Amino acid sequence: MIDINVIRENRDLVKENIKKKFQDKKLVLVDEVYEMDIKLRKIKVEVEELRSKVNSLSKEIGSLMRDGKKEDAEKIKEEVNKYKEKIPMLSEEESALEDEIRSRMLLIPNFIAPDCPIGEDDSKNVEIEKIGEPVIPKYEIPYHADIMASFNGIDKEAAGKVAGNGFYYLMGDIARLHSAVLSYARDFMIDKGFTYCIPPYMIRSDAVDGVMSFEEKEAMMYKIENEDLYLIGTSEHSMIAKFKNQILDKNELPITMTSYSPCFRKEVGAQNA
Repeated sequence: MIDINVIRENRDLVKENIKKKFQDKKLVLVDEVYEMDIKLRKIKVEVEELRSKVNSLSKEIGSLMRDGKKEDAEKIKEEVNKYKEKIPMLSEEESALEDEIRSRMLLIPNFIAPDCPIGEDDSKNVEIEKIGEPVIPKYEIPYHADIMASFNGIDKEAAGKVAGNGFYYLMGDIARLHSAVLSYARDFMIDKGFTYCIPPYMIRSDAVDGVMSFEEKEAMMYKIENEDLYLIGTSEHSMIAKFKNQILDKNELPITMTSYSPCFRKEVGAQNA
């Protein structure tokens, strides 16, 4: 999430970045946040001023009561009560505005790196380097599921009965090969200096705030009923959230971690992720 100060000081910069990401429908969010922020800051100032008046007048009431000026003290009490009644209403409005601003800020994209090529889709990707030429075999490449089936290593029919389409059982040597490949990949990354991590497979909603919008989260992630917990769609979410609400010393960087986890996603075909 970008810093609110950037919107306060340079809305045009934020809008230009949105245009570079071809998300023009989000341009309106910048002005909405800007106007709401002005209103929020005014409310905060008003609340603080009212609280200051309440404190000041309360002291004055005490002084008047000690001087026997009860009638004057009662008049000021009425004024104080009006302020006290107004403060909760303003505080409620303040809280609502903070929520509205945050929900919009989470939808405004982060800044693109200056050296990042601009393009609306992958057809505009820039090829930086090409090594070798792709090899196309002279024979028909078998479908991977057919190869596994030839070794009696996959059972999609039984999995379909148990869990539905898109799921499978891996059996025998194919299951062993699956584990072996994962072990190889894990050790390869460890040898490269990465720390291997087995993350939590469930995370709270605030762990992915800023990573995806509420709509994206609901469309992709499986929620645990009656709990603020979601099954992870990728181990990245858990690993990044490990550093949530921390300020890291630059001397600790870079932090290199690698992981393997199940990826629970709603989108079609993702059951095999």
